[in-house]
Amino acid sequence: MQIGVYASCTDETLRPDEVAVLVEQAGIDALHFGEHSHIPASEAFPPDGQELPRDWARLFDLLIALTAAALATTRLRVSSGIIQVAQRDPITTAKELSSIDVLSGGRLDLIVGHGTIIEEMRNHGVDPETRFDLVRERMLAMREIWGQDEASFHGAFVNIERILSWPKPVQPGGVPLFFGGNSPGSEERAREYGDGWAPLALPGIPARIREFTAEGSGLPVIAVGVPTEPAAIDEYASAGADRIVFRLTSAQPGEVERSLEDIRRCMSTVAG
Repeated sequence: MQIGVYASCTDETLRPDEVAVLVEQAGIDALHFGEHSHIPASEAFPPDGQELPRDWARLFDLLIALTAAALATTRLRVSSGIIQVAQRDPITTAKELSSIDVLSGGRLDLIVGHGTIIEEMRNHGVDPETRFDLVRERMLAMREIWGQDEASFHGAFVNIERILSWPKPVQPGGVPLFFGGNSPGSEERAREYGDGWAPLALPGIPARIREFTAEGSGLPVIAVGVPTEPAAIDEYASAGADRIVFRLTSAQPGEVERSLEDIRRCMSTVAG
């Protein structure tokens, strides 16, 4: 089982490459970054008086952060916490991701999400009601671009006619795309057009992971946000998670090292 961590790197924290070096030195297998292009400032958001994390509006661009992390390390896998595919052009994104995969020597994974902030989607011209179908088509279109010298794709939302695009990803089959989500139907979407499933670690998820892995597809599972508690780690490991991802307390100097040490101690306890 692999161990990953999730970090929120902003203009007020350590840089993505600095965090990546510390994570790799700690023996962690993977580093994940999140994505929000912006946070809406409308009076209707956030709903119900919720207070959003300050870092959401200050995150480095996801693909630039992944590139910096990959080039600063030699072994560490780099991944999205999620990538907002509904808000990205599939041709440009396919080229950017394959470029990172080549430059990293095949160390890129992606967790793909549909988005949860309605106003953010609308600012990108995305209809929230059709975002699931939009994401599906963009994922399939990117696979076509990666897998074919001359790629075409025709759907309700994506229409690409005979394009040439290099570089191609180093990894066979292209960059692994994990379907991220806990909503009903997430497992079915992962089986249909994902390379695996990446649920958030919430009550009831270990049982769903156990059922997902038992059905025999062989698709891997990344559990995101697992508590740094031996009992929780044991639960997700026994359920069949291939990677568990812990959240760093913060990406501030000193805090990263303390979080990594807490993870190391917890994993040592689990290992006995």
